[in-house]
Amino acid sequence: MSIDITGLPPERIVFDISPLAELGVALHALSEPGHHPGLHGWATATAAALKPDLADRLHEANFLWTTTFSDILMPFAGIRGGEGRTGATLAEELDLLDRLDEERFMAAALDFTCSAQYVNGGPLRTERALELAANRGPRQLEFTRRLLADPPGVRAWLRRLFEDCDEAFFADTWRRVQPGLAADARHKTEVLRRKGLHEVLHAVSPAVTLSEDGGARRIDVDKLIDGRTAATGTGVTFVPSSFGWPHLWVVHAPGWRPVVHYPVGAPELPGPASVELLHLRMEALAHPMRMRLCRQLARAAYTTSELADWHGITPPEVSRHLAVLKKAQLVTTRRRGRYVLHQLDVAAVARIGSDFLETALR
Repeated sequence: MSIDITGLPPERIVFDISPLAELGVALHALSEPGHHPGLHGWATATAAALKPDLADRLHEANFLWTTTFSDILMPFAGIRGGEGRTGATLAEELDLLDRLDEERFMAAALDFTCSAQYVNGGPLRTERALELAANRGPRQLEFTRRLLADPPGVRAWLRRLFEDCDEAFFADTWRRVQPGLAADARHKTEVLRRKGLHEVLHAVSPAVTLSEDGGARRIDVDKLIDGRTAATGTGVTFVPSSFGWPHLWVVHAPGWRPVVHYPVGAPELPGPASVELLHLRMEALAHPMRMRLCRQLARAAYTTSELADWHGITPPEVSRHLAVLKKAQLVTTRRRGRYVLHQLDVAAVARIGSDFLETALR
């Protein structure tokens, strides 16, 4: 994901907090607790305390936040002519949702049930929208029918659902996490002012970097999807999330202010693996001979000649396989006298599962 910031004044890059965006992530964590290690206790307690009516309504509506983080949850980014400022309270952000013009509201809402390529590809066509929604399921189809027939009614329904969530559990949750998120936004703002954009992007996430080529500048977010947008006419907003890890979202709808929604307070894990490194590791382990070498190297350190004799192949063949494993950072090498010993980095291999999950969900 790339955000073009060529010529963008530093003051147009802001860090702010968003209660509606955090509510969206909290609802996602309730629906998909497996995505969020460390939140199982909160999700279990919150779900158990819901009144049956609200629990049923959330279950019926969970397709709205299970797989897609819609721009609807960040309406501040879509107000035409706005400054991209978030609301101080959930009520203020729901007022911003009410201010979205109908075209942008419908495009953002259809993001729940239709592909982004369709929504952002031109005028909305009812037949195609219903076809795409039907492919996703009956609840998505019913939601799309309601949206196309009565956009104001769907907007009011969403607001009421979010207000009921606020009353049931989110107001208390927001009071607990808001101070930490506000402190993070202030700290990142100070890092940006004192140390510059490169340093603050690294502080946001190792997966977010600054690229400069001649006079061009862009923010790159390492994800398993491709996308491009420009912030030169709008600015960029960074929004911290207490519930977000491992997700790292980028709102990049055409005409909307780009928003990077990043997690804070992640579990104590090594920095996220890049998509390229994860690909190299999984490709390296896909070869049967390299798997057999790994089995042996996991137990002890061996020389190239020892591995060749053990597996009945030539030393050059072993060296080629080891080169692939080293490039994937799965094998370490050390010298002992005149011998060069190779050994599997067991910790790196053990992280592949969590690296895959974080990269896939990022």
